[in-house]
Amino acid sequence: MSSNGTPRMTLPLMDIYEEHLDEATFLWGQWERALVSPGYNFSQTAILEQRLLSHLDGLTVGGTPVAHELLRPALASAEPLRVSAALWTMLADPGSMEPSEATQLWESTPLEMLAPLQRAIQLSWSARVGEAVLPLLKTQEASRQAMVLEILAFRRETPQASAVELLHHPAPPVITAALRGLQPLPRAFLQGELHRLLADVRTDVRTAAIEAGLVSGSREAWAVCSKEVGVPTAAGRKLLVLQALGGNERTVQRLLESAGKVDTQANALWALGFSGQRQAADVCLDLMNQKPLAALAGEAFSAITGLKLEEPYTISAQEDWESLPPLEEELEHPLEYRPEDDLPIPDRTAVSNWWKEARKEFAPGVRYLRGRAFTIKGLLEELDQGPMRRRHVYALELAIRSQGACMIQTRGFSWHQRKALAQAHIAQTRLPASNFFQLLGE
Repeated sequence: MSSNGTPRMTLPLMDIYEEHLDEATFLWGQWERALVSPGYNFSQTAILEQRLLSHLDGLTVGGTPVAHELLRPALASAEPLRVSAALWTMLADPGSMEPSEATQLWESTPLEMLAPLQRAIQLSWSARVGEAVLPLLKTQEASRQAMVLEILAFRRETPQASAVELLHHPAPPVITAALRGLQPLPRAFLQGELHRLLADVRTDVRTAAIEAGLVSGSREAWAVCSKEVGVPTAAGRKLLVLQALGGNERTVQRLLESAGKVDTQANALWALGFSGQRQAADVCLDLMNQKPLAALAGEAFSAITGLKLEEPYTISAQEDWESLPPLEEELEHPLEYRPEDDLPIPDRTAVSNWWKEARKEFAPGVRYLRGRAFTIKGLLEELDQGPMRRRHVYALELAIRSQGACMIQTRGFSWHQRKALAQAHIAQTRLPASNFFQLLGE
């Protein structure tokens, strides 16, 4: 018997379940990486996800004995991915853990160790989980409160009254998380609270208000967005992207200016790829000469023109060997994985020769997506087949163009995404493809 009174499983069987947990931990990490990778598309990521779910399902077969002997101890693991896999599995089996137990675990876990619990709860299939975490909104610790709001926003279960009340919270993360949960904003809210938040001096709050306002069809939100100047922060990156998605030639010119400034160059390059403009492709080609930016410039150029960055338009790993840092420097300052690390390095000469002929097919002032004039059909194709790294932005554009009617949670499980994509395909003929100046006014 185990210490809790349940029958102890024989060693050979427990070895099988331990292998399931090891594989689930590994695949969970691979799946999370694929969700933001330039090298995976939706179908490929769904295949990886299915492998992950098969091991998680294998763990649920073990029921209560496996939960007590293997999964509960794993919740104390130093491996965040193992914690996520263990908690998700236990929530999937009502006999292993009640949602209320998960909230107790949340309350007793140090703040710096909450992220893997948050991810498991976000993705849980249990319909009772959202209801169970609602009382956690009353915590006085702002960071925890923001994380709970992020869980509810992810699950589309944010209580409107609580979120509106928390928009007056002093902590920006709480406000931004509450705004995400309210999208699309209630009509009455657009005429009151939104104006206040759009004038907030804190860039992250103002940016969240702009995004929520655009998803809700607010003209004021676009007016504020179109006047924003890029800053070298995550919030500044989002503002540049929003301008690129819905802007005109004048807006793109502002992005081009940001691409010429060292502190905003990387953010501007990311945004330029979504602008789809011929002049943006020209700037991307120029920046392929700068090694730190070459891969980002190539990615943006490809998104606009449709040129696939593969041989003969890329530099091989051997040719790029000299750009790698010395081994002793790499060991002394190890870098975490970044999605852009998987981007190919373009061969500027080869790309330039291709562009000399192809450029004449691209008209100035027209937005292109993968070499074709922008359409809603093309936007949905990018969500269906394009790189995972860029889908998050295109999902936001779809939400804006549909005024919140088509919301895709791009970091969720594929079955949920497919359902949302199917609804978007049905609605595509009713969605406008115009730039935001035309949709929301100057």
